[in-house]
Amino acid sequence: MIAMSEEKNQDFAAYLEKMKGRKALSRVHSKHQDIGLAVAEILEDKKHVALYMKIAKTEGDILLAMAKSVAENKNIKNRGAYFMSLWHKYRGNETDNDKGQRKRKAPKSGS
Repeated sequence: MIAMSEEKNQDFAAYLEKMKGRKALSRVHSKHQDIGLAVAEILEDKKHVALYMKIAKTEGDILLAMAKSVAENKNIKNRGAYFMSLWHKYRGNETDNDKGQRKRKAPKSGS
């Protein structure tokens, strides 16, 4: 009975090692994913990798160049936020930063 639980522990340890090996492998399969991942690393903003990948689908090269220029400035504390503010200005919607929410219409006045 003891030998069986010891065997299970060894199997579990081997499984954990296998999962660690998988984690180290890259899951990048296309150019926009690679660019998005590179931008997240440059900006030190791993939390928003998916956002950068989504933007990179249409504007990958510009995105990468902007991220590099932001990273060069050492005075910026939150590179991701600063980058997004520049991105909104570049896209021409600097005042429309409502995070995807719909604009509410004013209530109709009158009877």
